[in-house]
Parts: sequence; C-alpha cells; structure tokens
Amino acid sequence: MTGLPPYGLGTLPAGIRARVVEGVNGLAMHVLEAGHAGRPVLLLLHGFPELAYSWRKVMLPLADAGYHVIAPDQRGYGRTTGWDPAYDGDLDSFRQPNLVEDAASLLARLGHASVAAVIGHDFGASVAAWGALLRPEVFRAAVLMSAPFGGPPTPGAPSRESLFAALGTLARPRKHYQDYYGTRAADADMRDAPQGIHAFLRGYFHYKSADWRQNRPFALAGFTAEEFAKMPTYYVMDRDKTMAETVAAEMPSAAEIASCRWLPDVELAVYAAEYARTGFQGGLQWYRCRQGKYVTELTRYAGCTIDVPACFIAGKSDWGVHQTPGALERMEAGACTRWRGTHLVDGAGHWVQQEQPEAVVRLLLEFLRG
Repeated sequence: MTGLPPYGLGTLPAGIRARVVEGVNGLAMHVLEAGHAGRPVLLLLHGFPELAYSWRKVMLPLADAGYHVIAPDQRGYGRTTGWDPAYDGDLDSFRQPNLVEDAASLLARLGHASVAAVIGHDFGASVAAWGALLRPEVFRAAVLMSAPFGGPPTPGAPSRESLFAALGTLARPRKHYQDYYGTRAADADMRDAPQGIHAFLRGYFHYKSADWRQNRPFALAGFTAEEFAKMPTYYVMDRDKTMAETVAAEMPSAAEIASCRWLPDVELAVYAAEYARTGFQGGLQWYRCRQGKYVTELTRYAGCTIDVPACFIAGKSDWGVHQTPGALERMEAGACTRWRGTHLVDGAGHWVQQEQPEAVVRLLLEFLRG
C-alpha cells in the first residue's frame, strides 16, 4: 500500500517487522512478525476495534522465548486488503469458517503446516476456538482471551434476536451492542463521531479497561433482558444512543489520559489513523455473521469439542468473561476436553494483553511449556 506512513507511526518496538503476504484466501494480508523462521510458530489474532498492533507489547518477549510470532491484520482490518468494505457487499466472506480459512491460508503461504498455538483475543478468540475445533492438525493448541467459547451453537438454544427484542421493552429501553453493530448507521456513527475518532477510541478503550473503576463483573443469572441490563452500557446500550454518545459519557479526564501508561496518545494515534482511513465496517461485518443463517450453519458442529490443549486468559475487570451467561462454565467443563486453566489478571479489563502484558506473557509461556 503505497503512500501510507510506516505502520505504527514510529511506535513499533525495534525487532517487530511488517510485511504483506499475497494470496491469503483472496486477501493481501498485512502481518507483523518477531523472531526467526524455523522456530515454533505462535499465531496471534486480534479483536475489535483492534489491529495486529494490539500485540506489540507481547511479541518480542515471546520471540525472545524461542518462538516465531506472527500477528495479522485480520479480514476487514488495518492494512489487509481484498475484502469487501460495503455494508451490502460480500458478507459471507466474514463467516466464521472462512475466517478460520484466512488464518490457515496465511500459515500455508508462509510455509507452516501447523502452529505451536493460536492465541486469540476478543473476536480473535472465536477464530482461535473454531480453528482448534475445525482444524486441530493446524492449530495444535489454543489460548482464548476475553471471550469464552462455550461450544458450537445448538438447535433450539435461546435466540439472540429474541433477547435483542426484549431489551427494547425494559422500563429503561436498551439495545445490545452487537445488535447495534449490525446496523447500517454504526460505521458512520463511530468514524464520524462528534468528538472525533481519536477521542471516540480513547473513550471506548478507557470504558472497557480496568481504568474505569466501575468495571466489577459478575456472572449473570440467565439469558434474559433483565440480567443483561446489569452490564455496562458499552455492552447493553441505551436504546436511543449511538456508541459514540455512549462512550462520550464516560470520557476520561485529561489527567487520566496523561497517566494512561498502557495506551498513551502516541499509540492510540495508530488506531485512530488506521480507522480514519478504513472505517469500522470491516470489523462490524463479523458481528453481522453472529445471527441468522450464519449461526444455523454452525449448529452442524453441535456437540463437537476442542480437543487440543487450551486455556483462558482475561482481565479480572473484563465483563467479556460473563457477557454470555454460562459460556465460561461450559468451556471449563467440557467444550475444551484438554483444559489447562482459567486465569483472570489483576489490573486489567478487556484489553488484557495491552493493560498487563508482562502477566500475559508469563501465563502464555507457562501454558506453552506445559
């Protein structure tokens, strides 16, 4: 991609290199790498609204421990190209099995038949989980971060659509953020946020982090609107608010921003620059593939399990651990048959590998070394 500034705007740690890999399941995939070829491979998969850049704090320590570390901008994100950016475009390419194929195809193009582990955060955890379930010969171990995998959907399970409708009937009408992310307006609401895209992202990252002291998550009692309404408004929004308006109400002070060591403004500017250029629709397409025919497609795997070694890492202040009632418990009890533990990290919210990278590296290496 000619004419663009260097990826990371000068903030990438020395030793992390960037390149574009052509012919990846129809994509030209932008990747970050650390460590040397010939070593065991770790594939790091980011979530929303993130980038390969989100792994910058853990890549070198993992490489120094003897791994070849690869982190792509996934389909719909950053400097990866070849995906359809239109709301009415090729939505099917964002189906979960095709996202797994993106990851497997990238590895094949790089000459790797398998990886020591796939490590996914947020929506990247879904790709990691489905990769381990569908392609265990490629993804030989899995670390899921911030988003538990409770197993494939089962026919007759409570529908997300009915939950979304019920939220709107509460005394304080609400809406689920994933329902909102599926709307045509969501991309422009965030890209053209009244406060500007940099301030929007600052509010978003802050609100879901341990810096927002009210993040004290707990297990919800059931899959009901009343229970879901107990979550913060970044997950269950007020019905008539946009996400830009939602996070603006919790904007950190100038002093809080200045003291944010895990995401200083110079690093936040990397996200702002990339999303100002691409918009958010690529990432939002993933959410649109979480209902309807796309869920029905995955019910064919009902009862299947992840049978490679697996563990879970999240921030202790991360509501993502509990946003799907029962998922954490199902993951621990049987969805992963070679379970190696759940780890909730002090001092971290949703962005655990950015908020507490040293703790994450330690937990990853303990898992990898068995």
